[in-house]
Amino acid sequence: MGRVFVSGGAARARRLRGARRRCGLCGVRGAGSKTEDTASESLEAAKNASNKKEKLADQVMQNPQVLAALQERLDNTSVTPSSYIETFPKAVIRRIDALKKLQVKCAHIEAKFYEEVHDLERKYAALYQPLFDKRREFINGEAEPTDAEAEWHSENEDEEKLAGELKNAVVIDEKAEEANVKGIPDFWFTIFRNVDMLSELVQEYDEPILKHLQDIKVKFSEPGQPMSFSLEFHFGPNDYFSNSVLTKTYKMKSEPDKTDPFSFEGPEIVDCEGCTIDWKKGKNVTVKTIKKKQKHKGRGTVRTITKQVPNDSFFNFFSPIKVSGDGESLDEDSEFTLAADFEIGHFFRERIVPRAVLYFTGEAIEDDDNFEEDEEGEEEVRCTLFFIDY
Repeated sequence: MGRVFVSGGAARARRLRGARRRCGLCGVRGAGSKTEDTASESLEAAKNASNKKEKLADQVMQNPQVLAALQERLDNTSVTPSSYIETFPKAVIRRIDALKKLQVKCAHIEAKFYEEVHDLERKYAALYQPLFDKRREFINGEAEPTDAEAEWHSENEDEEKLAGELKNAVVIDEKAEEANVKGIPDFWFTIFRNVDMLSELVQEYDEPILKHLQDIKVKFSEPGQPMSFSLEFHFGPNDYFSNSVLTKTYKMKSEPDKTDPFSFEGPEIVDCEGCTIDWKKGKNVTVKTIKKKQKHKGRGTVRTITKQVPNDSFFNFFSPIKVSGDGESLDEDSEFTLAADFEIGHFFRERIVPRAVLYFTGEAIEDDDNFEEDEEGEEEVRCTLFFIDY
């Protein structure tokens, strides 16, 4: 009985709760229907408002005055070092101006330093010259090195081993060799071929002339004279020109520019002057003769005329572009040509003449290549570190 009662009571209770839930659900559904309608209307209103805003924004952005105002606002918000400094109080800006004046004085002291370096170069050039004179003698067969002068121990063990094997295996007829070979054949011409910067300038018809090149010297301006240096190219007798020496002088400046003193970084080449080559008849490789046919408009007769036009040649090196003294600017091509000329002159002075034998053997070229590779490697490391830091 009890169990039935309990069971029956539980069933009634479940039925009552179910009835309440159904009533409650019906009530919720009714209220939900009204809420959904309201939400839909709100969504539609919001959508319409958004469309109106977009149309208004389009109209505003099509107004040039509005765009100009926005651009000005953006420009004013960009921060540059100069604009940052302009925000300082006048007292701070005054101190910065004082620092700039000190910097100009530093530039003038630096200019004096380089002038004294030039004086030192002149002094030591005189000490180098006896060695370079002896070099010229050995190259041109004017003298033979003594055993002590010719004694050289290579740092490369393989080279020494190979040299020893060749010495033991080959019997050299010294008398025949002396009769056939004088000095070091084509010494300077070989340097021209080995160095890319120079070989690019040399044409096939320049080669037989350069084989007569016996020496290259660097001469510095006299004390008290404006800074300059000259390159002297000494040639043996040849069938092309009568000059024994061809010269190229580079004028230098070591003083800060009055209008831009902070750009000073040391002496710079500002002009150069070549020389007149006394070409023998029909031997001038810097020009070529062309033939051109002309037809008379009235009579219809044809005539052939000949004229000389410029020709690519290393010897154009001695006829450089003249820098105007009145400050007139050069065109872009002329500026590029002149800059390349200055670079070549500097390379002769700093590298070729002091280390000629190493450019003849190619050792200096390998060192230059390795140095460039090291610089590229350092640049890659710097870039890598930059990206790691940021």
